[in-house]
Amino acid sequence: MFRALSFSKRNQVTVDFLSFHGRMSRFMDGFCYMHVQGCDGSILLDDVGSFVGEKTAFPNVNSVRGYEVIDRIKANVELLCPGVVSCADIVALAARDGTFLLGGPSWAVPLGRRDSTTASLAEANADLPGPTLNLDQLIRAFDKKQLTPRDLTALSGAHTIGFSQCQFFRGHIYNDTNIDPAFAALRRQACPAAAPAGDSNLAPFDAQTQLVFDNAYYRNLVAQRGLLHSDQELFNGASQDALVRQYGSNPALFAADFVAAMIKMGNIAPLTGSSGQIRRNCRVVNS
Repeated sequence: MFRALSFSKRNQVTVDFLSFHGRMSRFMDGFCYMHVQGCDGSILLDDVGSFVGEKTAFPNVNSVRGYEVIDRIKANVELLCPGVVSCADIVALAARDGTFLLGGPSWAVPLGRRDSTTASLAEANADLPGPTLNLDQLIRAFDKKQLTPRDLTALSGAHTIGFSQCQFFRGHIYNDTNIDPAFAALRRQACPAAAPAGDSNLAPFDAQTQLVFDNAYYRNLVAQRGLLHSDQELFNGASQDALVRQYGSNPALFAADFVAAMIKMGNIAPLTGSSGQIRRNCRVVNS
């Protein structure tokens, strides 16, 4: 199904990617390429004319970042070997390298995906997990992608880096009871109770090591310091509590499970062979 890249200068792609390490926290925050139709680069498509993409879906808008990173990598790849490397493969490689650059694990990325020529705003709004979901809803959303509750908990560890906007965690810090009072008070300082005041104000998922990919996210959950409602749902007296504790005390276990889940997610419904296309510009379908 997949193949290795055949062009000889592929390492230059990674070298170029290193120059963007300062933006990797935003990139990894939401990009993990769990697209509606599979790992096909559909989320990268802009709204153009009558074509409506997925970027403005509620789970994506003001959350997913790093599109300009993919643009830069794609432009350089096209100079080296035009029409060979898909945007979907670039996203898969960038997710891996972004994790590694921030201190996390690395893994082999099977290549050969092709890019979708379609996108669905309606399906993105309906299917992609949002910050207000409870644990049962999260498990069902991941199950639709053939991902297990263990995969859910491992992949959520990507929130060990990055930031979220006040509008996405306001309900948690003002309305939920499963939150450390001191942590809630801290976050309320930059997130007023009444919307839309402060909607775009940012807070880190992990205030201690916000630019390091580690297992601190899980220790924060045990301490009831998860930033989003959906984060804290992983440790709320239910089925994932024990695994959260294990990840918080065993970084090697978290790293291994995260890698396994990322590989599994990267293999969701890829377009291969003659399906789809290799876009020249990741933001638009080839004309």
